[in-house]
Amino acid sequence: MRGSPGALGTWGRYEAGFREPGEPSASGGTAEAGERRLSALLTAAFLVLLAGALLRYVLRHGDSERLPWVCALGAVLAVVQVSGEIRPGARRTQVLRLGAVVGCWVVIVLLAPSFAWCAVPLVHTALRTLPTRAAVVLVSALSALVVAAQLRLADGVDPNLVLLPPVVAALATGVFVHMRRQTERQQRLIDDLVRTRRELAATERREGTLAERQRLAREIHDSLAQGLSSQTMLLQAADRQWTSDPKAARAHVRSASSIAAHSLAEARRLVHDLGPADLAGGVGPAEALRTLAARESRDGLAVRFHAEGPDDGLPDRVASALLRTAQGALANVREHARARHAALTLTRLDDAVVLDVADDGHGFDPATAGNGPDALRGHGLPAARARLRQVGGTLTIESAPGEGTVLTATVPLTPAGPGRAPVADTAPDPRADAGVGAAPGERAEPRPGPEAETTEEGGPR
Repeated sequence: MRGSPGALGTWGRYEAGFREPGEPSASGGTAEAGERRLSALLTAAFLVLLAGALLRYVLRHGDSERLPWVCALGAVLAVVQVSGEIRPGARRTQVLRLGAVVGCWVVIVLLAPSFAWCAVPLVHTALRTLPTRAAVVLVSALSALVVAAQLRLADGVDPNLVLLPPVVAALATGVFVHMRRQTERQQRLIDDLVRTRRELAATERREGTLAERQRLAREIHDSLAQGLSSQTMLLQAADRQWTSDPKAARAHVRSASSIAAHSLAEARRLVHDLGPADLAGGVGPAEALRTLAARESRDGLAVRFHAEGPDDGLPDRVASALLRTAQGALANVREHARARHAALTLTRLDDAVVLDVADDGHGFDPATAGNGPDALRGHGLPAARARLRQVGGTLTIESAPGEGTVLTATVPLTPAGPGRAPVADTAPDPRADAGVGAAPGERAEPRPGPEAETTEEGGPR
């Protein structure tokens, strides 16, 4: 069976934008790529500063006994930093690598103060690897060591050498921490959005499933369930008359067989999500209702049909809703009302089409409706309401004890214009749960009194 196109289509659109837990999103992948580029840039800057400091030391202190140590430590620093860029590893590995780099840098700065400015890229590495508080402590220590190294190289006390490293380190730290918090806040918003979209998609999917279930329930009730109910009554009547009146019993069996064939055709069309079988082949609603009246005229119930106005040009959904409503009404007339006559009247107006289903059964008392032993059986009236509501129609039930029942289904044929509310059905009465001609123990729509004809909204008809 096909589901609700709108709901399933919405679900497909939402599902396309989701990702499983742990799967990187598009925004997350972009952020990680930017982080890798920045890290590669800082590593390149570190290598350039390291090479410049090493060249300066070689040119100025080429005969120093510290030269081998400085060159070796510079090489170690370069190898460790580049290896960390190529293979970052786990967080613990990154912390150990940062410790090794800082340790080598401290030693080489103590040997050659000109390597102090290599700490600038290390500030970013520390902030990226360590928690904020630990990173701030380490950056402060690096800044102090840079100041001390620059003062060793200077001839005298220079305020810029004292203030510049801490200020640069503070600015870099502040910007990095702010950006980290912004990123975390944005990530939380993205996670909330994804979670909300998943919940919305799940809701849409549940609504689509529920709508499909309700549609199937209406289709089954209006076709297969009613056919099976009629067959049951016919076969029971045949069983009772099999010995006393074989001719009547065989007539009942033939009627049951005819209903079974019609129900089979309905079931096949239901499987393929098609309309009622009586409307197949371009048959209009008037002809389909006439066929229904002829088929239901049996076993002491005479059903007549009358049409006023043309029935061509009706939308398929409207024709199907009216036919299903008539089927459900006649099924309840036969099962509950004990009526001898019923009438179907299809009236085509300028702006609406009206279907009346009337019977001369015993009716019901609204005060006792829904209190009988079969109070939970009825499904016809809610199904008819829902089906008519889908095409903008309304449903009215009029009944009184001993005076029969009249069902009126009205479907507007003109769309609601600007400023006009579309025609809609009111909420179903919780006590009303059976169709036309319900017995006193069945649920039905109440009305004020035997003589008053009311619409579902309560005004005069």
